[in-house]
Amino acid sequence: MKHNAEVQQPRRDGLKWAVVATLLVVAVVGNTYFADVALLYRVLGVVVLCAGAGLIALTTTKGRDLVELAVSAKKEIQRVIWPTRAETVQTTAIVLVAVLVVGLMLWLIDTLLGWAMSGVIG
Repeated sequence: MKHNAEVQQPRRDGLKWAVVATLLVVAVVGNTYFADVALLYRVLGVVVLCAGAGLIALTTTKGRDLVELAVSAKKEIQRVIWPTRAETVQTTAIVLVAVLVVGLMLWLIDTLLGWAMSGVIG
């Protein structure tokens, strides 16, 4: 019985994705077709159609997987131990100094190699 349910789900998902694509096409074509209608009404129409398409897309297997991923990501972010302001400032300062030192070293090497090549070439 489970095998039959697994076969039915992709068919329904395919139909749902077709409805999503149709809604998005209707939104784009309708916005172009009703160009003479006030912008507010066209924007509201596009927003409603896109929201409907998004809600239908979330009912598919991939949509549910996306929701599950978002919930897991939120839980993971809550478990992160964020650095204090002092640690952030200190780390930023170290990175800026390191970038400055490496930049100066590369500039010095480039200048010396340019001077050496101009001496060799003439």
